[in-house]
Amino acid sequence: MPHSTSTEIAGRIEDLYGAPLADLEAHAQDQPPGMLSALLGMHDDLTLAERSIDFHRDRLAQLIQPERQIGGHEVSHLLDGARRLAEAVSVRDVQTKSVLAVLQSLARVPAPAPSPPTPSLPPAAPPRPAESTTRSR
Repeated sequence: MPHSTSTEIAGRIEDLYGAPLADLEAHAQDQPPGMLSALLGMHDDLTLAERSIDFHRDRLAQLIQPERQIGGHEVSHLLDGARRLAEAVSVRDVQTKSVLAVLQSLARVPAPAPSPPTPSLPPAAPPRPAESTTRSR
């Protein structure tokens, strides 16, 4: 299930570039690295962090079910799961903060408005011959 943060970021990238995320990913593969590929990479990292949060949260929920006995062995798994969950949350928060800062600094450039036709100037008059300063007889 997509999370609201990665879904929001995907929507903002799509709005910025004016195309669906799948099309942008296909386009970025054929281009040299740039802002689009950086944004897509940050979005992928954010999505991965959100999946990791789900996984570790579910794993911890399994370990602390009421019918389970928690012994020394399980405690180490609980602590490891809690640590990994905290790391995933930290990664998600950092990725979200970074990608939002980048997206705020960017704006979609509007298509240039057609410029009005420039009026054509009349053809230039031929140069006048210079007047002579010498006296004629």
